[in-house]
This record gives sequence, C-alpha cells and structure tokens, in this order.
Amino acid sequence: MRTSIATVSLSGSLTEKLDAAARAGFDGVEIFENDLLASPLTPEDIRARCADLGLGIDLYQPMRDIEAVPEAEFARNLRRARHKFELMRRLGADTVLVCSSVSPHAVDDDALAAEQLSRLADAARESGVRVAYEALAWGRHVSTYDHAWRIVETAGHPALGTCLDSFHILSRGSDPKGIEDIPGEKIFFLQLADAPLLAMDVLQWSRHYRCFPGQGGFDVTGLVRHVLRTGYDGPLSLEVFNDVFRQAEAGPTAVDARRSLLVLQEAVGRAALPEPVVPTGVAFAELVTPDAEPLAALLGALGFTRTARHRGKPVALWEQGDARILVNTGPAVRRDGAQLAAIGLESPDPAGAARRAEALLAPVLPRRRAPEDAPLDAVAAPDGTELFFCATGRPGLPDWRADFEDTGQPATGAGIRGIDHLALTQPWHHFDEAALFHRGVLGLHAQESVDVADPYGLLRSRAVTDADGGVRIALTVGAAPTDDTVHAQHIALATDDVVAAARRFREAGGSLLPVPANYYDDLAARFEFADGELETYRELGILYDRDAHGVFRHCYTRTIGRVFFELAQRDDGYRGYGAPNAPVRLAAQHAVRALTGG
Repeated sequence: MRTSIATVSLSGSLTEKLDAAARAGFDGVEIFENDLLASPLTPEDIRARCADLGLGIDLYQPMRDIEAVPEAEFARNLRRARHKFELMRRLGADTVLVCSSVSPHAVDDDALAAEQLSRLADAARESGVRVAYEALAWGRHVSTYDHAWRIVETAGHPALGTCLDSFHILSRGSDPKGIEDIPGEKIFFLQLADAPLLAMDVLQWSRHYRCFPGQGGFDVTGLVRHVLRTGYDGPLSLEVFNDVFRQAEAGPTAVDARRSLLVLQEAVGRAALPEPVVPTGVAFAELVTPDAEPLAALLGALGFTRTARHRGKPVALWEQGDARILVNTGPAVRRDGAQLAAIGLESPDPAGAARRAEALLAPVLPRRRAPEDAPLDAVAAPDGTELFFCATGRPGLPDWRADFEDTGQPATGAGIRGIDHLALTQPWHHFDEAALFHRGVLGLHAQESVDVADPYGLLRSRAVTDADGGVRIALTVGAAPTDDTVHAQHIALATDDVVAAARRFREAGGSLLPVPANYYDDLAARFEFADGELETYRELGILYDRDAHGVFRHCYTRTIGRVFFELAQRDDGYRGYGAPNAPVRLAAQHAVRALTGG
C-alpha cells in the first residue's frame, strides 16, 4: 500500500520535512497548511520539489469551521474555500481535509451540514478537488466518525467522502467495527496515529501526545483491518502531533515513522517481511572504557574472572556462570568513563535476525575484522547501542568466542549465574522509537510504561522482553538528560542468593550503594519478615519488592563512568524490575554523587 506522512509530524522547514520523508521511503505527504504558509517556496516550487523526490501530495489540510453555519457565514467560507482550491491546483493536490466545525456559530443541524458540504463539494469538483470530511473528537456537534459518515451519506455528492482518523475514533472509545458499513470508495483518506492511554482533555491529548502506530496503547492494527475490509485502497498516512517529534531531527523521526507503517502493514497482511527472530538470551554485554583498572577491580570483586583476550583487539572477556562481560579499551572509546556500547543477543537464526532488522530500516553496522574473525551481523539500536546476533556454542554456526584466546584462568564464580536484565538510558527524543524498534525488529514484547519519581523530576521506563524472560531490557529516559551518572546504563546480574553475593562482594573490597534507614522502616510497615531478615537487608543495602507472582531482592554497586551493576534475585516467578524501589535508588545515587563528585 502507498504510505504517506503529514508534514506536521516532522520538525524543520517544509523542504527539510520533504527531504526526510523521501529518504525514509514514503510515497507521499500531506501538506499541512502552516508549513506551506511559512515556506518561501511557491506552490509550483513545492510541487516540483515533491516530484523530484518521488513524493505525491496526497492531501492538503486542514480546512476548518465550514459547515452548519448561517448563510452569510457560509458564503464567506465558500469564498475562502475557492481560494484554497486554486492553491491546491497550483500545488498538485486533489484532496482536501475538512474538519468538523468547532465554531461557536455552528448549529446542530445535520441537514444543513449536509447541504452546505454538498455545495462545498460542487465548488471543489470544479477545481478537480475532492473533499474528505473528518469528525474531530472535540467537534462542536459532530465528533464521531459514524456521525460524519451519516452527513456525507445524506449529502450524496460524488466529490464528498469521509476521512477516518484513528486518534479521533479510538480516543473517544468508538467501536471501529462500524467502519465496515462505509463503502470503501467513500473513504477518501485514512490518517493514523497511536497514543498512550491517558486520562486528560482530548484536545490536549491529541495536540501533544500522539505517536506512531505501535508506540502507544491504541489498537490501530484492528482499526486498519476494519478499514481494509471496506475495500479502501488509498494510502496509509501518519498524522502525529507530538512535542518531542517536532523538536527531534526530522530524518530519524521519518525513519521511525516508516518503520511503524511497515510493522503495521505486516500485521494486517499487506507487507511480506522476513519473519521475526526473537532472541533467546544475552550472549555478552560489552563495556568500553579508557581505563580498564576500575572495571577490572569491580568485576573481580563481583566474582568474575578474565578468562580470555581478543586476538587482535584490546578486548578482554570476563566470565562468571553464563554472564559474560567484554571490556574494550580501544582507541575509539569515549573518554568520559565506562559505558555499555554493545549487546550480544543469542539468536536461533542470526542471519535471519539481521535480514529482519535491515528490512525494518535498522542501520547495519560495518565491522572491521580479520579474515579469521567470526562473522557477526550487527545493527544499531536507536540509542546507538550495537546489537550483535550470536550463536554461542551451537554446532555449525560461527561462535564469537573463537576470536578470543584463553588466559589460562578458568571462571570460578561467586554466585552469579547470568545476566538478569539490562537497563539502557535513551536520549529523550528516542524513547518511543526504542520501544517500537525492540518490538518490531527484535520481536520482543513491550510492557506498559512506568513513571518513577526522581529527586529532580520523573524517570520513564518501559521494559521489553521475550516470552521466557531470557532477554529483558529496560528502556528508560530521565528527567535530567545531562545527568549521565545517575541516569546511567546498568547490568543486572542474576543470583540465587543475593545476600551471599552481596557479602562476598563487600568482602572482596566492593562498595554497595548505601540505602537510607527510612526505607527499611517503611519496609517493616508494609511487609512481614523472618527474624533478622530485615536487619540483614539494612546492613547490606538490599532492596525488596513483591508482585502477584513472587519476590525480588536486589542491590547496586557504585557507578563507574556511566555504568553500574545490580545483583538481582528473583523468586517464585517475580516479573518486575523493582520499580517501587527506583526512587530510593535514584536518590541514593544522587546523594553519593554529591558527596564524592562521581
């Protein structure tokens, strides 16, 4: 199907928006009137620019407050509309969006609305234009799609149809099944947007919080299925009002938008993409650092052993159980301390996973490797983290560990059995994109977003995971985007006995994050513990949580650069990440930073 995007969905000048849409692979655009008015280009120049880029102009929008008004008011509206139709002729656009009126002069009279829209369509047809009438969710008298369709049906004009907008339909809780009663040829346009499920004024919700399909809580896929059953054969077009998108760079936003439509088309059976290959585990986490000594000391205290070194690169492999940490001190690393740069994902089909990622516009990363190095496919996540698709120890497939030489020091272990989860801080403008990327490209399930209180604002987090919990990634965006020490990346290490692991870590010289005594007083009020249990947690700085499935005990190391570690014990099927404890952890990290300067 043709894909289109409204220029209002992107940031920058109209020229920048058109360029970004074309580079991302869209077939067409909706020209938002404000973008045209602010452009120094003539309508003819814009038409030629779009043609050069291979873009059609699928819609001109919006035309507001037209129908169901006194005759004198409608005469002025009709004069205004004829000017717009002439503009559209110069622009090369043949469909105009007319929104249901919010004017205080509009009256509740469907017959009048139909009659005036029919006269508008007469004028439009003279200019070769079609009118797509849309019900705004906050329309004065027409606010639902079925009401708008009844008026269009009553008018019975060949140049008058309806525009369906997923936000206006789903935000009101309307049942989209009724769309199937509309003839497909009378659906002149389909606009798509998702949104988080919020309890707020619908106009503010619409103007600031829309997002691309698959990034919010609406069943956009189900709505599109209903539309396609009518025989609609027009474009799938994105119209997204979002404060973040309007401030972010247009190019990456357009790619994210196009990816959302590819995933949507796949879901409704209109796109053939490589099958999702869901990762089954974490093969390794790679840290880059200009100075390996602080990390070596920390990993040693956690019970890791440096078991191997890369044959041709300054990369060391540290192991304990199934947890593997690579420490890279190459010349390309950042000079501001350790950070998590790459993740190796265990994949049933690494080549298939790479094909899926490339089809969904993920940047494929070139690798500098010696002829004898294992071939590994890698792509970049929205935050820049490199994702490698691995097959560790599987016969017949390349094993990345073959690139390493043993140090002669076997891993002994101190209670760590693997990587429980990874937490990745996202740039503020990539949070929604990251959730869609991990869901669409990697096939992971995205959980609901959680807002956590930080001493200086709110921290937003959304976890993505496979069905068995072999891969868990918490995507976060902080209230203080420049605070890299607190809103850092972290690696949670799975243990069956967090108390024993914490004691061994301290005895080996490691420092755990101190937790205020008030936290444990609150725990005592909320839960019952065995004798001495709470005192042990207080002594070691262990945090505690329960959900409907089980219990979570966890504690944290101090931060090095932008990375810290978590010791995590899940019992009885606990599914969360200790979110109720996050405000305490964040406050403690702020306090340590204030005292130590790091």
